[in-house]
Amino acid sequence: MAMHVALTFDDNFWAPAYALMRSICLSTRQHKDLVFHLLHFPLTEAHRQDLERIRAEFGAQLRFYPLDRSERFGSFVDGLPASTQWPKVVYARLLLTELLPDDIERVIYLDCDMMVRRPIEQLYHADLAGQPLAAVPEALAPFIMGRRDMRFDTDIFNIGDAYFNSGMLLIALEKWRDMDLRAQVAALAEKGLLGKLGYFDQDLLNIIFRERWTALDWRWNTIDAHRAHEALNPAILHYTSVNKPWALLAGIRRNPAYARWYRHVMTNEIFYRFARHRWKRWWKRLLRLNR
Repeated sequence: MAMHVALTFDDNFWAPAYALMRSICLSTRQHKDLVFHLLHFPLTEAHRQDLERIRAEFGAQLRFYPLDRSERFGSFVDGLPASTQWPKVVYARLLLTELLPDDIERVIYLDCDMMVRRPIEQLYHADLAGQPLAAVPEALAPFIMGRRDMRFDTDIFNIGDAYFNSGMLLIALEKWRDMDLRAQVAALAEKGLLGKLGYFDQDLLNIIFRERWTALDWRWNTIDAHRAHEALNPAILHYTSVNKPWALLAGIRRNPAYARWYRHVMTNEIFYRFARHRWKRWWKRLLRLNR
């Protein structure tokens, strides 16, 4: 039985996307059952060839979805808020029912700043308890909903509500199709709520799926994964803080969980090439600012 996994990223995040897929493949014996749906902004040919290594090494399937050519995606994100931290590509997870083939009933969505350590089939076949979505509760939920002093956005959220992190989503696509997320986002836009969202797509999902999701064990989305988490045997590490495992000195100066492990999952070749890529981008930004 095929296991479908969806990722969203742009060309500057090709290496973490590769590392995430490879971590999934390394953690399961069902390599050839994996189908990766890669929803992306334009990729260089070299970076696409890096991603294709997953197919060659493990026999998993890769399906590419160039979002810049998708009228459905373009019309959906037009007018939605975005930032450097959360570019518009993140909204693709809300449109999976329109972007993925209609015959797919279930899919796992994963952010690319993650690493998987347990067989993904354990998550893929988890019980959704009849709900359209399963996810892990957000550790900082009251602060995210209420922000400073936990007293803002009370017209959007009740601070006592359950709130999930959208970095890992187990989705029943047939139930999502019945909900028409595009129409629900449009309705929220008409109410003028989109400009108030601090966490953009995550806030949208929590509004739409309020009381319509199943909570999973925290190990399936270990938020802000630090070295102390290693003793707790996490299933999926989520590097949400500035301490990323792809930083050159991650294992020395910083404290992300399994930093050395992550480097070898990404492979040394791509790890150091990604480091050079980031340095070049940093220098280009610096030069533009000093003009």
